[in-house]
Amino acid sequence: MLDVEELKACGLSGDGIWVRSHNGHLHQMHRGVYAVGHAKVPLEGCFLAAVKACGPDAWLSGVSAGALWEIISWDFRLPEVLVFDRSAPDHPLINAHETNHLPPGDVTIHRGVPVTSPLRTLLDLAAVLDHKRLRRAVRESQARKLVELTELIRRLGEPGPRRGRAGLRRIVATGAAPTRSELEDVVLDLLLEGGIAHPEVNVPLWIAGRKVIPDFCWPEQRLVLEADGAAFHDNPVARAEDAERQALLEANGWRVLRVTWAQAVGRGAETLRRVRAAGAPVG
Repeated sequence: MLDVEELKACGLSGDGIWVRSHNGHLHQMHRGVYAVGHAKVPLEGCFLAAVKACGPDAWLSGVSAGALWEIISWDFRLPEVLVFDRSAPDHPLINAHETNHLPPGDVTIHRGVPVTSPLRTLLDLAAVLDHKRLRRAVRESQARKLVELTELIRRLGEPGPRRGRAGLRRIVATGAAPTRSELEDVVLDLLLEGGIAHPEVNVPLWIAGRKVIPDFCWPEQRLVLEADGAAFHDNPVARAEDAERQALLEANGWRVLRVTWAQAVGRGAETLRRVRAAGAPVG
């Protein structure tokens, strides 16, 4: 992905750029930005093209940045670009906006794309996402070890984007929750809202010399709860691994409960009674 200045630095003249764009060697992505060789570029290529089109001190941001960091799913909106300390350029296929507060630690390069840091990305997402998607972004960023909860709490009290901070604080107030799926989000919220003590979330255990990572556990009670979602458990290999892991835990004195989406969403009260009866501590 090259802009006009980069193409000229490679020895092309304006006429040379025009000729190559008409014979299929260069493909215009945005005004002044070209894909070399073919027009079908991966998502990060589309993001990089948008950033380059907005000039220097431009950074991928918002939902686009969240998708690049893989903490939320991409929803095919226009790429969002943040420009620092100047007016945002007008591009018909880019959602560009400006800011006068962008500390050096708020930006980085990821997969070759200038982008806001995971922490700044969460602050920006708080202004545009509903509670459910923002919660997933916060918890996914923890699961991927992109953001420390203490760092996020500290940042919430500092200058920067203000809109949406109250909702972000409510999510952070639930404590460390590096969940890996929407089902784990649902199960964790059910537990906490039902008065169950906050479990450890995706924390490794060493059982008989083997590393086991349960979805949720209460070590003092030697109780494990697994969220059985189709994305991770609905195939023969995964089911065999689940059964082997459960046998290992139970052989070493742990009790294992399994909760499905239907049980967590459709039979929440019954599920809570089952978890309490298994010995889960009260919050």
